[in-house]
Amino acid sequence: MGRRVVAGVSGGPGSLTALHRAADEARLRGAQLWAVLAWQAPGGGLGSRGSGAGSPYPECRAAAVGRLREALDAAFGPGGPGIALAGQVVRGTPGAVLVDAVRDAGDLLVVGAGCRGRLLGALRPSVARHCLAHAPCPVLAVPPSPLEAQLHAVRRRNAWHLPLDARELAE
Repeated sequence: MGRRVVAGVSGGPGSLTALHRAADEARLRGAQLWAVLAWQAPGGGLGSRGSGAGSPYPECRAAAVGRLREALDAAFGPGGPGIALAGQVVRGTPGAVLVDAVRDAGDLLVVGAGCRGRLLGALRPSVARHCLAHAPCPVLAVPPSPLEAQLHAVRRRNAWHLPLDARELAE
């Protein structure tokens, strides 16, 4: 099958940035791009990891397939990335699914580093940190774009009902 660049996909802006970077890396390496989306049944917990085949939650898997297709279309449009592309939807926690998706030291795993505050970091473990600690291959953690950081700042202001100074948007 040859060399692969495996990209974690969630559908958020950070994963789209990571998908673009993964496509660039696949082109440079002459590798195939694998887009992997992890999904969990409502409530997660025990039994949420493993193959999506024979899942008791077919509607959840179908929704995950739809999210992957939407993310790939949003990232590359109908023409695709211009390189060999494979999509995979796997039931499980994102970090574990991505580490399981890479086969050997010749692969490259690309994940979005995301914007994380203290509260979110305490509530949910970082997928990028898990991959960096456990993957058998190099891991590229792609930082969010500056626009994504500004978007998060605006959302925080809105959540706290703080006034927004329009001059800050022009900077």
